This record gives sequence, C-alpha cells and structure tokens, in this order.
Amino acid sequence: MGSWWLEAIGWIGSAVLVWSLLQTQLRRLRIINLVGCVILIGYNTANHVWPMVGLNVVLAAINVWQLARMAREKHDAAAYEVLEVAGDDTYLRHVLRVYEADIRRFNPDFVYDPFSGDACYLVLKGDETVGVVIGRDAGDGTAQLLLDWVTPRHRDLSPGEFILGTDGPLRRRGYRRFLPPPDMVEPYYAALGFRRDGDAYVL
Repeated sequence: MGSWWLEAIGWIGSAVLVWSLLQTQLRRLRIINLVGCVILIGYNTANHVWPMVGLNVVLAAINVWQLARMAREKHDAAAYEVLEVAGDDTYLRHVLRVYEADIRRFNPDFVYDPFSGDACYLVLKGDETVGVVIGRDAGDGTAQLLLDWVTPRHRDLSPGEFILGTDGPLRRRGYRRFLPPPDMVEPYYAALGFRRDGDAYVL
C-alpha cells in the first residue's frame, strides 16, 4: 500500500472521530467514535505509533462498554423513572419552553394547554429529564397522545416505552390503544412491538 493511501486512512479516521463528536444522539456518537478508533488503530499500527495504538484501543474498549450498557438499559425500567406532574407544573413548563424548537420539529401540531386536565409525564434518567409524554382520554380504552417527545441525546433509546409499555402508568389507567400525536414525525411504536390498528397502536 502506498504511503499516500496510508495517510488517507489516517485522515479518514481522524475525520470520523471529529464527526462523532458532532452527534447529538449518544448511541450514534459511540458507534461512530468506535469506527474512528478502529480505523486509527490500523493506521497507527501500520506506522508503529504504539502510544496512539494504545490510546485508541482504550477508547474503543470504552465505547464498546458504553454501548453494551446502553443496550442493557434500553428496556430496563429500573434505569428510568416516570414522574406524573400536573399540567400547569412549573418544571414541565420550563422543559417545554427550553426545548420548544425541537418539540415543534417532531410534534408540529402540539398545543400546550396547562389547564386541560391531560395526563402529563416526565421521563427521568438520574437527575436528567429525557422525555415528556402528554395524553388524554379518547374513550374505549384509547389514549390520544398529544406529545411524545425525547431529548436529542436519548432519542435512539425510546424511553417513552416506560409510559406506554405493559407496566407504564397509561397502561395502569386502563389504556390499551394509543393514537400518536397529530402529524408526529417518525412514530416509533412499531419498533417497540406495538401493532397497527387503524390509526392507533396496540401493545
């Protein structure tokens, strides 16, 4: 292999690492960063730069460990806490205001009415709020979801399942069918095992 090909591989590996740091979703960041580390392990091995080989081996191992942890926690209710709040809760208002632009991106028709009596839930991971679900009774065991939103960092982990899933608070209220928010972008319910039932999803 010519030296310019080797240099190109090194630059590609470095570019992939930089690209990984621009990701907002944690799982995607880890996967892309791992790819960059593997490329640079090969590049630095070919150039006998052993300290950089060691560094990238360690970084790759950290990424693998973090990805395995995310996989374990993705469907682990113990890793998340669901907190029911009133519609006019001050912290709920704060979350909706801070993330308004991102919420509009995925739930363009969402209208917040703090005094409607809707069921409002925050999904927490440690001390971090990672999602909001707001729904109302549509009759016949059906919940109309007005908002189902997750922060960019946790969007590929689907923490909303802990509200809609078998042991979630909406299920405990007797809901078996869920209508997604009007004009929701990329509904994810099929990936959680829900089946389509007309306009609704059933677990």
